[in-house]
Amino acid sequence: MMTDLVLYTNPMSRGRIVRWMLEEVGAEYRTEILEYGTTMKAPEYLAINPMGKVPAIRHGSTVVTECAAICAYLADAFPQANLAPALKDRGSYYRWLFFAAGPLEAAIADRTLGVEVPADKQMMVGYGCYAHVMDVLEKAVGDSPYIAGDSFSAADVYIGSHIFWGLQFGSMDKRPAFEAYWKRLESRPAHLRATELDDADTPKQD
Repeated sequence: MMTDLVLYTNPMSRGRIVRWMLEEVGAEYRTEILEYGTTMKAPEYLAINPMGKVPAIRHGSTVVTECAAICAYLADAFPQANLAPALKDRGSYYRWLFFAAGPLEAAIADRTLGVEVPADKQMMVGYGCYAHVMDVLEKAVGDSPYIAGDSFSAADVYIGSHIFWGLQFGSMDKRPAFEAYWKRLESRPAHLRATELDDADTPKQD
């Protein structure tokens, strides 16, 4: 019987974050691979995500888009995976999930595009300046084994993915704390399974 959990993705996208998260929760799911500019912009998918981008998930009648939101949702939908702290302990968990979705993503995107916010305008952007974001993140990943404390959580899937890509593509400083943090995550069985699945779905170059 077909599962009611569907991942809409492309292996060359942030969908890799959600695939990793799905493998961590251990739920059965079906994957629909969408192509940029065609099926991703088709009316059928725009009914799922009007932005016409991936990833998205559909869980029964519930649709969730945006990677941080999907990670948080899956952690709550499958509590047996223990990927979210108890509610009373979720301060750091929520903080770093949405720090990555907001200040970190914006700072990295601007830097990649060559956008430098003038010093007198930094109060107008949510992240201030790139260097400050890196300093804050460096301290956060160095203070404890995982981003929200002593236990791995959905926030590590999201933050870890950003750090991995940042180190791989040079969009983040190669700081020892970032490298050590990623080293703690890269060999997780769920991450290795997700990578294998996404690599298998990636079109081969001629």
